[in-house]
Amino acid sequence: MRYYLIAGEASGDLHASNLMRALKGRDAEAEFRFIGGDLMQAVGGTMMKHYREMAYMGFIPVLLHLRTILATMRACQADIIAFRPDVVILVDYPGFNLKIARFAKRLGLPVHYYISPKIWAWKQYRIKDFRRYVDRMFCILPFEPAFFERLNYRVDYVGNPSVDAVAAYRESDRTTREAFVEEERLDGRPILALLAGSRKQEIKDNLPTMVRVAAHFPDFQPVIAGAPGIDPDYYRPYAAGARVLFGKTYPLLRHSEAALVTSGTATLETALFRVPQAVCYYVPCGALASFIFRHFFHTPFISLVNLIGGKEIVQELFGGRFSERAIREELERIVRDHSYRAKMLAGYDEVIRILGEPGASERTAEMIVKALK
Repeated sequence: MRYYLIAGEASGDLHASNLMRALKGRDAEAEFRFIGGDLMQAVGGTMMKHYREMAYMGFIPVLLHLRTILATMRACQADIIAFRPDVVILVDYPGFNLKIARFAKRLGLPVHYYISPKIWAWKQYRIKDFRRYVDRMFCILPFEPAFFERLNYRVDYVGNPSVDAVAAYRESDRTTREAFVEEERLDGRPILALLAGSRKQEIKDNLPTMVRVAAHFPDFQPVIAGAPGIDPDYYRPYAAGARVLFGKTYPLLRHSEAALVTSGTATLETALFRVPQAVCYYVPCGALASFIFRHFFHTPFISLVNLIGGKEIVQELFGGRFSERAIREELERIVRDHSYRAKMLAGYDEVIRILGEPGASERTAEMIVKALK
């Protein structure tokens, strides 16, 4: 069968690549065409466009690149018509993907959505588009089925692909800390991991503050997780001499003592590696952003760790709470206060229990193939 997939960012590339691998295991004649990244390309098939050409964040960047985005949309629609897939599989990235869902549905193609857009946080009106244009929704957060049930829309919880990815890494990589430090030419100090996001704007907004905070902890070695698709030169003005490692996020987390993490999938991955963290996310007009979040969003938290745990396990320093001083004080508690650290790790263990066993990609592939047959 022919599968057309669209993933618009780094985490989507990772999870879509694992899904593609699982589909190949169930469909020996699987053909893939996609918008995605290097990980999807490594599985096989034809890449129509790399996601880094589409990773615009925020109203102004989207507006400035609107012509490019619309051109990509038209090219993608023409590509779907030419490829004639048996199913279109969309991975998160709702601003683009819901428009493709509507287009594909009008062509009479089955539309499956893997990793639901976070309408439980905001934009609940998008449920109308799901009902009209999405045949199957595969969710990766355990609280999502109950949320969608209240909106009279049936979804399937398949497990979380980050659980799969971390479990697969742990099984395949036995590198010791000593070997990792030697291989990456690090020194013997405990490692402080800095994960500043996967988009240029996130890196620009968050990394300089993270690096300044790290400078207050000279007994720790700050190491930056380089985002896939970002040129190494982009980090130079912001890294202030800290090492930047590309393609090594999981080894970095495995051997770190603490982490400063921009909200997103990385907060959950950090928890799965049981690394105490502070969530740091800069937004312009911080006090106003905090007000808007409290009064107009439908969720009390921004980090996946707290959302899944249903309580405050990690501190979320964003909006009006984002400052060098606040992040420094939280990191001080994480690395010096053993009881505080132990409480956070106990919260992680509860999140890991709630998420369940690995196998999200396999379960999703099985459901897709079964539905098509």
